[in-house]
Amino acid sequence: MQSVTPDLSTRVGKLLLKNPVMSASGTFGYGLEFMPFYDISRLGAVIVKGLSLLPTPGNPPGRIVETPAGMLNAIGLQNIGVERFVNDVAPRLEDAGAVYVANIYGRTIEEYEAVARRLSDLPALAAIEVNASCPNVKEGGIAFGSNPEGLSGLTRRVRAATQKPLWVKLSPNVSDIGAMARAAEGAGADAVTLINTIVGMAVDPRTRRPMLSNVTGGLSGPAVKPVALRMVWEACKAVKIPVIGIGGIQSPGDALEFLLVGAAAVQVGTANFRNPNACVEIVDGIRDFFVREKIFRLDDYRGTLLLRE
Repeated sequence: MQSVTPDLSTRVGKLLLKNPVMSASGTFGYGLEFMPFYDISRLGAVIVKGLSLLPTPGNPPGRIVETPAGMLNAIGLQNIGVERFVNDVAPRLEDAGAVYVANIYGRTIEEYEAVARRLSDLPALAAIEVNASCPNVKEGGIAFGSNPEGLSGLTRRVRAATQKPLWVKLSPNVSDIGAMARAAEGAGADAVTLINTIVGMAVDPRTRRPMLSNVTGGLSGPAVKPVALRMVWEACKAVKIPVIGIGGIQSPGDALEFLLVGAAAVQVGTANFRNPNACVEIVDGIRDFFVREKIFRLDDYRGTLLLRE
């Protein structure tokens, strides 16, 4: 008897995705770079590299350092700017049949608003993801997402600037991730994405110098997965809006853990550097797991963690 193909579809607010696996911003280029490897429309969504109002060159080298269980990056949000993305990249993503989400950032709230308004003109754009970990130049470099008040103000202003579904990507460098998720929810976010990278550094004992030109950078990869999983679990308990989990997902089993604690979907990041096929292999692996376990719908598995009594 032929096995039934499981229904992997998932809903993130008003957005229905064919499966819960997405690429994470900053690890998948603009999506076009991975088209030689597989049909990117097979993914639930493609999250493009963070976009700013104007092109940004990023930090000087060195910008990436390999760590024992991941990597540090201080790319500096290098990107082509929103106008070039709208004119040159977005039409090609649409032609590829991909569901795509634009990650945005700015140095000021006004820059976030301007990018969101410009992207709102793209009918095929599924959602906008706000990178709330950027330093606010008007507040002396304090990240927008470092406290509930700053996050709420940013989210509310961007929410008013666009009718697109709005996801807010949360920083893990806070004391209470549940409070941050509630702040985004209260200000109008349709979903929260977490976690962004953890601040870390690396030094060379011989030269006595930092290995990153920026001194510190964002730690990602398998090392952060336990922290990410805990924070996703806490956020799922704190809010009613969907939570999208990120952090050290390398395999179908990793993705299933995030879904088990309640995530509506997951994003795969650092794994794409090691294995360009990582995202689509995780989609296939989740499907295979459900077939073996006789689970027919993703909704029958999500959030079913059994706690010890």
